[in-house]
Amino acid sequence: MSNRLPVDRVVQADGTTDWAPSPGGLVTAVEPIVRELGCLWVGWAGNADEEVEPFEIGSMRLAPIPLSSEELETYYEGFSNGTLWPLYHDVISPPVYHRTWWDSYQRVNRRFAERVAHEAAQNAVVWVHDYQLQLAPEMLRELRPDLTIAFFLHIPFPPRSLFAQLPWRRQIVRGLLGADVIGFQRVQDAVNFRHVSERYAGAPARGNTIVLPEAPDQPSRSVLAQEFPISIDAGGFEELASRPEVQQRAREIREELGQDRTILLGVDRLDYTKGIRHRLKAFEELLEDGEISAHDTVLVQVASPSREQVEAYQQLREEVEVTAGHINGAHGSIGHAPLVYLHQSYSREEMAALYLAADVMVVTPLRDGMNLVAKEYVACRADEGGALILSEFTGAADELRAALLINPHDIEALKAAMLRAIHLPREEQRRRMRSLRKAVYDNDVAHWATQYLEAVSAAADAHAKQAEGARGGETAEIPVPAEVFVSSALRARLRRLATAPTLIVASDFDGTLAPIVGRPQDARIVPRARHALEVLQESPDVQVILLTGRSVEGLRVTGLESDSWILSASHGAELTGLEAAADSGSLTPEEDERLGKLSRRFDRVFRDELGVRLERKPYGIVVHTREVAEPDRASELLAAAVELGAVPGITMRVGKQVREFSVRNTDKGSALQMIREMLPAAPVLFLGDDVTDEDVFAVLGPDDLGIKVGEGTSLARERVADPEAAAAVLAVLAELRTGIVIGSEVATVH
Repeated sequence: MSNRLPVDRVVQADGTTDWAPSPGGLVTAVEPIVRELGCLWVGWAGNADEEVEPFEIGSMRLAPIPLSSEELETYYEGFSNGTLWPLYHDVISPPVYHRTWWDSYQRVNRRFAERVAHEAAQNAVVWVHDYQLQLAPEMLRELRPDLTIAFFLHIPFPPRSLFAQLPWRRQIVRGLLGADVIGFQRVQDAVNFRHVSERYAGAPARGNTIVLPEAPDQPSRSVLAQEFPISIDAGGFEELASRPEVQQRAREIREELGQDRTILLGVDRLDYTKGIRHRLKAFEELLEDGEISAHDTVLVQVASPSREQVEAYQQLREEVEVTAGHINGAHGSIGHAPLVYLHQSYSREEMAALYLAADVMVVTPLRDGMNLVAKEYVACRADEGGALILSEFTGAADELRAALLINPHDIEALKAAMLRAIHLPREEQRRRMRSLRKAVYDNDVAHWATQYLEAVSAAADAHAKQAEGARGGETAEIPVPAEVFVSSALRARLRRLATAPTLIVASDFDGTLAPIVGRPQDARIVPRARHALEVLQESPDVQVILLTGRSVEGLRVTGLESDSWILSASHGAELTGLEAAADSGSLTPEEDERLGKLSRRFDRVFRDELGVRLERKPYGIVVHTREVAEPDRASELLAAAVELGAVPGITMRVGKQVREFSVRNTDKGSALQMIREMLPAAPVLFLGDDVTDEDVFAVLGPDDLGIKVGEGTSLARERVADPEAAAAVLAVLAELRTGIVIGSEVATVH
């Protein structure tokens, strides 16, 4: 179910009309699933006041929903794009709240839900897409409780402080919570929704799972609310860009614009969220400053028409076109316009040619759910050339870390990024593009669809099991019991790991296996986690690894010792339990001298600071401020430690209320890679909570699973709330691998 059907009306050579699949990312994402299973797709056909009979294209049966001209104005242009769109995009443009728009939005959502309820087979899976249909999940659940309902939001979800402005906030939250699985583009979007669910629906979150309270006529129910970042058909774009006719067109574009000029490219819908005005301002100031000239640089800005009946978009178009005219009038000359402004849409072939021709891709949204243009550019650049400037306020920025990331509101920083990209050395281009392409290929559209639909499949299994239990007069066991904090999607991923021939289970210690405490020596592993790790280690072809920033001795004082586990301590500088590992060796005289000087310096500065603790390790020294009473003072002391430790030959690492300084430049990610090379090939499960654990998440492959414990930005694909939840994850994995059920106190054979 989506606002628009995945087809466009096309005019044939003989003047007749027909339907053809649209080239959008959503169609590409689900096409393999549709081809295998078939589907019913419910949506608007694209023309107001038109009744279209159902029809079929390939494996799709399409059921058009009619919209009147009045509904197009109130439901679509009004509430969807005049209220929700600006509100969800950080109020870049003021949202408008009209009760008549809201009434129309409810009415159209009801029409969609009733059509699906009428058409859907028994126990079907319904996938609802995007902000125009946020009420439909609850309506569907009321009409057809047998359905498994999934929802995916393609745009950002706002923080609670902004969402609170919406007069109908409770109704929207209840509408979304009608789904079994709710997918978001970014971690923060999912976190925002979990916060508003607790505030406006009284539904607390445990990790990624929202637990709905029991209603008089309904049992308690769990909803998975998690990020599933969408992507593109990377291989398809690379194949398109490799076609001779596309490469020839790219050469023609360069010839038309000037072979010796640096080509910057922007490709956007003409929308106020895309940062086009900021981009043009930065470019114009570079021309005014004399940093670039129309003779050596050109910016091609493609601005596809969008929502041209909406006043805010009409005003934006006027402002952009006036700015474009001013730039060319003030800085251009005959044959050398610094800006080529194109207010039209282009085919995929023409876009691929533009991507190949461009030296610099400039993607500067002020807020964007994902932004697939950035990924398309990267996928097309098999030559490993070009540079990508990317707004940090896009979902793509979470994955494309090798881009030149910028805050588009900072015009000076945007100018600096443009200059840097223009002059980026060829070798650095290659290095960055290789990393970008790996990220795009590791998480392509097939990977996105698989991850999302596995979560939906797990929800469908739970739904069926619960229904079976209800028919038998018993309460069915739900695979997402609140006491173990493990979502359906996470359980499905653990099930895949559990069936691997060989398996590596790795984890951090503090904040992951053991709760954070004021005195590190008081930390103790959660008993359930310890029991699960012991069961896993005893299972054939499983290896348990601890990757900790603690020293070996620092871990020993917690009472955690096991001869069968591999221990990588001091961020990889110490290693035990692996016979093939080379001895890390003692400090060299130079290292010993540097560490001694730093230790004396820290002693002098921090010895009288209440709450500061200095921890000596074999290869470094750690400044702890967890016991400092005032947070501001703790931050000041950590900043002082950073200044004092900034000396040649010393590497600093950042942790939670911790700064570690070492004479050995090691990290947990490199340590895991080294250990994996010495063990049989196996997928890895890794749990971690701290900034230093991001080095591990960064090196995990598509078959591995990283789980972030607690809040905070992370590269991990999954997230749980705390060490108790992490222990539950390990217990579930142990049960799936061995059949031994590990409860909070005891283990029994399943």
